[in-house]
Amino acid sequence: MDIQLKRGLLDVCVLAAIRHEDSYGYQIIKDMKPYVEMSESTLYPILRRLEAANCLTVRSAEHNGRLRKYYHITPAGIRRLEEFRSDWQEIVSIHRYITKGEGEHG
Repeated sequence: MDIQLKRGLLDVCVLAAIRHEDSYGYQIIKDMKPYVEMSESTLYPILRRLEAANCLTVRSAEHNGRLRKYYHITPAGIRRLEEFRSDWQEIVSIHRYITKGEGEHG
């Protein structure tokens, strides 16, 4: 898969993981696991990139005596998810065009 396409998809997956409630790194990975395999070394650069793009905010809170970073989706992050949903329809249409007629000649 094209690296830029995959990068964009992973960004949207992370935003979707925190869409309904704030979460932290390990939990995000765990929530995504049934759909997408992601390591911490992949996740944390994505979180930093999304924070720089104002798609999420970060707060620290103590949990069991340790500081944990919680990520919260922003209105810009929600717009990015909505844009993805809209763009996805175009991607599906392109896929249909590319694959139309497959299997008819072989």
